[in-house]
Amino acid sequence: MRVLLVEDDADLAERIARALRAEHFAVDIAENGEDGAHLGETERYDVAVLDLGLPKLDGLSVLRSWRQAGRPLPVLILTARDGWSEKVAGFKAGADDYLVKPFRIEELVMRLRALIRRAAGHADSVITCGPLRFDAQTGQFERDGLPLRLTAFEWRVLSCLMLRREAVVERADLIERVYEGDSDVDSNSIEVIIGRLRRKIGGERIETLRGRGYRLTAGTAENARSDGPKGG
Repeated sequence: MRVLLVEDDADLAERIARALRAEHFAVDIAENGEDGAHLGETERYDVAVLDLGLPKLDGLSVLRSWRQAGRPLPVLILTARDGWSEKVAGFKAGADDYLVKPFRIEELVMRLRALIRRAAGHADSVITCGPLRFDAQTGQFERDGLPLRLTAFEWRVLSCLMLRREAVVERADLIERVYEGDSDVDSNSIEVIIGRLRRKIGGERIETLRGRGYRLTAGTAENARSDGPKGG
């Protein structure tokens, strides 16, 4: 999952980014409102963390610009302003959640996971697909009741597929949600990650739809349609 962090406090931004990356999130940081507004309008993110007191363009203006542009990106406002009127203004501008500084990183992580899950249309925090079980609130994967050991990239790809189980996820969409903006992405990197995941969860679970993307399937007879080759 890819997070846009718009925060002008460099030390705080780095602490947040380090904690989120430890939980396998990809994180892009914008240090001012203008850069944040641009990234939110031009890049694909699963969620944004937005400070209000930003240089160049304040947080509420950034949020309004995203909503006016039709961007459905879930947004958590992160700010030292704890007055009721500020919260009302944030929600009226289109915020989905609000967290006041100082805060616990663990709470921020849980709130972001909940926003991402709900945005994908899942009311329950536990999502299943065949023998796979994903607790979207803790970020833990299991196969047949046993924990899955995944790298950060494998976790991002599998969580993206799991949140959209039985639906086609475009290859370009996966790339944009798995890698940070300054990453040097090899053209075959997604295929390599998909290949590793197939070995861990079963090759039949991830279908390749040539020219379209990938689909995570329960692998049952009724939905194992032959839309394309399933090899890596």
